[in-house]
Amino acid sequence: MVNDSSVAYAMQNTKVLYVPDRRIDTFGDTRFNFLLLTEPMDAVGHCRIRSGWVEANRPRILRPADMMGVEMDGFGAEARRFMEWMAEQGAPMQALLKYGFRFARSEVHVEYLHENMNEVADRVVKEALHSGDSFRAVVQGVDDAWEVSLLCFMLEMIQQSHDINIYDFKRRGLI
Repeated sequence: MVNDSSVAYAMQNTKVLYVPDRRIDTFGDTRFNFLLLTEPMDAVGHCRIRSGWVEANRPRILRPADMMGVEMDGFGAEARRFMEWMAEQGAPMQALLKYGFRFARSEVHVEYLHENMNEVADRVVKEALHSGDSFRAVVQGVDDAWEVSLLCFMLEMIQQSHDINIYDFKRRGLI
Protein backbone atom coordinates (compact mmCIF):
# COMPACT_ATOMS: atom_id res chain seq x y z
CA MET A 1 0.00 0.00 0.00
CA VAL A 2 1.30 3.41 -0.95
CA ASN A 3 1.21 6.02 1.79
CA ASP A 4 2.67 9.50 2.26
CA SER A 5 5.99 8.21 3.56
CA SER A 6 6.47 5.75 0.68
CA VAL A 7 5.66 8.49 -1.85
CA ALA A 8 8.14 10.85 -0.19
CA TYR A 9 10.75 8.08 -0.05
CA ALA A 10 10.30 7.29 -3.74
CA MET A 11 10.56 10.98 -4.66
CA GLN A 12 13.78 11.38 -2.69
CA ASN A 13 15.37 8.22 -4.06
CA THR A 14 14.49 8.45 -7.74
CA LYS A 15 17.37 9.45 -10.00
CA VAL A 16 17.38 9.95 -13.73
CA LEU A 17 20.59 8.25 -14.81
CA TYR A 18 20.23 8.97 -18.52
CA VAL A 19 18.19 11.96 -19.68
CA PRO A 20 16.52 11.79 -23.09
CA ASP A 21 17.74 14.26 -25.72
CA ARG A 22 14.14 15.27 -26.39
CA ARG A 23 11.76 17.24 -24.17
CA ILE A 24 7.98 17.33 -23.72
CA ASP A 25 6.45 18.74 -26.90
CA THR A 26 4.45 21.92 -26.37
CA PHE A 27 1.60 21.18 -28.73
CA GLY A 28 1.77 17.46 -29.23
CA ASP A 29 2.29 14.18 -27.46
CA THR A 30 5.65 12.87 -26.29
CA ARG A 31 6.53 9.23 -25.69
CA PHE A 32 9.65 8.22 -23.78
CA ASN A 33 11.12 4.71 -23.82
CA PHE A 34 12.13 3.96 -20.27
CA LEU A 35 14.28 1.50 -18.40
CA LEU A 36 13.51 1.68 -14.69
CA LEU A 37 16.07 0.01 -12.44
CA THR A 38 15.17 -0.99 -8.90
CA GLU A 39 16.70 -3.12 -6.19
CA PRO A 40 14.22 -5.45 -4.47
CA MET A 41 14.11 -4.76 -0.71
CA ASP A 42 14.47 -8.45 0.13
CA ALA A 43 17.23 -9.27 -2.38
CA VAL A 44 20.38 -7.21 -2.00
CA GLY A 45 22.71 -7.64 -4.96
CA HIS A 46 19.84 -8.18 -7.37
CA CYS A 47 18.24 -5.79 -9.80
CA ARG A 48 14.86 -5.53 -11.46
CA ILE A 49 14.62 -3.77 -14.84
CA ARG A 50 11.22 -2.58 -15.97
CA SER A 51 10.96 -1.39 -19.55
CA GLY A 52 8.23 0.13 -21.65
CA TRP A 53 7.07 3.54 -22.71
CA VAL A 54 5.40 6.40 -20.92
CA GLU A 55 3.62 9.21 -22.70
CA ALA A 56 2.62 12.76 -21.83
CA ASN A 57 -0.36 13.99 -23.81
CA ARG A 58 -1.81 17.44 -23.89
CA PRO A 59 -5.50 17.62 -23.04
CA ARG A 60 -7.74 16.61 -25.93
CA ILE A 61 -10.62 18.88 -24.88
CA LEU A 62 -11.03 21.81 -22.55
CA ARG A 63 -12.81 20.78 -19.39
CA PRO A 64 -14.65 22.70 -16.70
CA ALA A 65 -12.60 23.63 -13.63
CA ASP A 66 -14.26 20.99 -11.44
CA MET A 67 -13.15 18.29 -13.89
CA MET A 68 -9.53 19.43 -14.21
CA GLY A 69 -6.77 17.07 -13.23
CA VAL A 70 -4.34 14.54 -14.55
CA GLU A 71 -5.65 11.48 -16.35
CA MET A 72 -3.67 8.30 -15.82
CA ASP A 73 -4.02 5.56 -18.42
CA GLY A 74 -2.33 2.26 -17.59
CA PHE A 75 -1.16 3.34 -14.14
CA GLY A 76 -2.16 1.70 -10.87
CA ALA A 77 -3.34 2.94 -7.50
CA GLU A 78 0.11 4.01 -6.34
CA ALA A 79 0.45 6.46 -9.24
CA ARG A 80 -2.98 7.94 -8.56
CA ARG A 81 -2.11 8.25 -4.88
CA PHE A 82 1.09 10.07 -5.86
CA MET A 83 -0.89 12.67 -7.84
CA GLU A 84 -3.34 13.08 -4.95
CA TRP A 85 -0.40 13.50 -2.58
CA MET A 86 1.09 16.18 -4.82
CA ALA A 87 -2.20 18.08 -4.84
CA GLU A 88 -2.48 17.81 -1.05
CA GLN A 89 1.08 19.09 -0.59
CA GLY A 90 0.47 22.13 -2.76
CA ALA A 91 3.25 20.88 -4.99
CA PRO A 92 4.92 23.30 -7.41
CA MET A 93 3.35 21.41 -10.28
CA GLN A 94 -0.16 22.72 -9.55
CA ALA A 95 -0.32 24.21 -13.05
CA LEU A 96 0.21 20.72 -14.45
CA LEU A 97 -2.61 19.37 -12.33
CA LYS A 98 -4.93 22.18 -13.40
CA TYR A 99 -3.94 22.00 -17.06
CA GLY A 100 -5.17 18.44 -17.22
CA PHE A 101 -2.27 16.46 -18.65
CA ARG A 102 -2.90 12.87 -19.60
CA PHE A 103 -0.22 10.31 -18.78
CA ALA A 104 -0.25 6.88 -20.35
CA ARG A 105 2.09 3.95 -20.08
CA SER A 106 2.52 0.71 -21.91
CA GLU A 107 2.55 -2.76 -20.53
CA VAL A 108 5.78 -3.14 -18.65
CA HIS A 109 8.30 -5.88 -19.35
CA VAL A 110 10.13 -6.98 -16.18
CA GLU A 111 13.55 -8.60 -16.12
CA TYR A 112 15.09 -9.86 -12.88
CA LEU A 113 18.89 -9.95 -12.78
CA HIS A 114 21.19 -11.55 -10.21
CA GLU A 115 23.60 -8.64 -10.53
CA ASN A 116 24.56 -5.59 -8.51
CA MET A 117 22.47 -2.47 -9.18
CA ASN A 118 25.51 -0.24 -9.88
CA GLU A 119 26.95 -2.67 -12.44
CA VAL A 120 23.60 -2.96 -14.21
CA ALA A 121 23.13 0.82 -14.15
CA ASP A 122 26.55 1.43 -15.70
CA ARG A 123 25.92 -1.09 -18.46
CA VAL A 124 22.38 0.13 -19.23
CA VAL A 125 23.45 3.79 -19.36
CA LYS A 126 26.26 2.93 -21.79
CA GLU A 127 23.78 1.02 -23.96
CA ALA A 128 21.38 3.99 -23.90
CA LEU A 129 24.17 6.35 -24.89
CA HIS A 130 24.93 4.27 -27.98
CA SER A 131 21.32 3.41 -28.85
CA GLY A 132 20.64 6.51 -30.95
CA ASP A 133 17.17 6.70 -29.34
CA SER A 134 16.58 10.37 -28.46
CA PHE A 135 13.56 9.38 -26.36
CA ARG A 136 15.40 6.78 -24.23
CA ALA A 137 15.51 7.31 -20.47
CA VAL A 138 17.18 5.33 -17.71
CA VAL A 139 15.76 5.86 -14.22
CA GLN A 140 16.80 4.38 -10.90
CA GLY A 141 13.86 4.11 -8.55
CA VAL A 142 12.20 2.36 -5.64
CA ASP A 143 10.95 -1.17 -6.20
CA ASP A 144 7.69 -1.14 -4.25
CA ALA A 145 6.72 2.34 -5.52
CA TRP A 146 8.15 2.06 -9.02
CA GLU A 147 5.22 3.87 -10.67
CA VAL A 148 5.89 6.85 -8.40
CA SER A 149 9.51 6.79 -9.59
CA LEU A 150 8.30 6.72 -13.20
CA LEU A 151 6.04 9.72 -12.60
CA CYS A 152 8.89 11.56 -10.87
CA PHE A 153 10.85 11.14 -14.10
CA MET A 154 7.93 12.54 -16.11
CA LEU A 155 7.58 15.54 -13.81
CA GLU A 156 11.29 16.22 -14.13
CA MET A 157 10.94 16.15 -17.91
CA ILE A 158 8.02 18.57 -17.72
CA GLN A 159 10.09 20.93 -15.58
CA GLN A 160 13.02 20.71 -18.01
CA SER A 161 10.66 21.44 -20.91
CA HIS A 162 9.03 24.44 -19.24
CA ASP A 163 11.18 27.19 -20.76
CA ILE A 164 10.90 25.75 -24.27
CA ASN A 165 7.12 25.39 -23.88
CA ILE A 166 6.72 28.99 -22.64
CA TYR A 167 8.78 30.22 -25.62
CA ASP A 168 6.51 28.26 -28.00
CA PHE A 169 3.38 29.78 -26.41
CA LYS A 170 4.81 33.30 -26.68
CA ARG A 171 5.93 32.75 -30.27
CA ARG A 172 2.38 31.82 -31.24
CA GLY A 173 0.93 34.75 -29.29
CA LEU A 174 -0.87 32.52 -26.80
CA ILE A 175 0.60 34.28 -23.75
